Amino acid sequence: MTTTAQPSPAPARPLALITGVGRSIGIGAGIARRLAASGWDVAFTYWTPYDRRMEWGAEPGAAASIAKELAEAGARTAAIEADLTDPDAPTRIFDEAEQRLGGPVTALVLSHAESVDSGLLDTTVEAFDRHFAVNSRASWLLIREYGLRFRSATGSTPSETAPRTPAGRIVALTSDHTVGNLPYGASKGALDRITLAAAHELAHLGVTANVVNPGPVDTGWISDELREALVRGTPLGRLGTPRDTAHLVDFLCSPEGQWINGQLLKSNGGAAA
Repeated sequence: MTTTAQPSPAPARPLALITGVGRSIGIGAGIARRLAASGWDVAFTYWTPYDRRMEWGAEPGAAASIAKELAEAGARTAAIEADLTDPDAPTRIFDEAEQRLGGPVTALVLSHAESVDSGLLDTTVEAFDRHFAVNSRASWLLIREYGLRFRSATGSTPSETAPRTPAGRIVALTSDHTVGNLPYGASKGALDRITLAAAHELAHLGVTANVVNPGPVDTGWISDELREALVRGTPLGRLGTPRDTAHLVDFLCSPEGQWINGQLLKSNGGAAA
């Protein structure tokens, strides 16, 4: 009598929720591609009216195109349009991600932003409030929703025999802009503190939380003159790419990245401040 070994079922893919994936050349899209290739299912948010307000304009069909790319990498995916100025949006986002992809969310990556240049004297109250609503308040509400829902911490010491599903991860993208970009820089500073607090307050859940400053990444907003100046200030002689940021986020979300916690990490090629 002979027996045939049956292949083991494929391990379930953990679910990542990534905000701010509205353009195919953006950092959020780069992170989504990297995590999908690393074995994650991906839910992502986008908000077309924001892109429409910006000088680069909205990219027609971007969400569907990005979702198709992720599916081709083996990920189940859900694109969720969400206005993060709405304080009820974070709960709805998590509900939709979990309902459509089976949840729960294991990694939360915050790459959304409101960013309209203005300085100390010309920033309006409306613009100031909108930046803090999107960059700070929405980030806090998303992290809070994640913490309220997160239940299972798996994997502690990475090894060849350990489960490959990581414990909980929060990664937020920040910026050190201030001069001439006051509401953006100030609201991102608040985001830093919220995320670093999560590293301590959610530690009992097995969740790590880190902030990544990707430095200047050319996603269509940099003028030729500014690009030349930024390149001169970077030892490696180039600007960052979404892929550079994505590799670091991928590592932080992996089991091997578990010991990095409560940090503000610069991934900028050594660019001068």
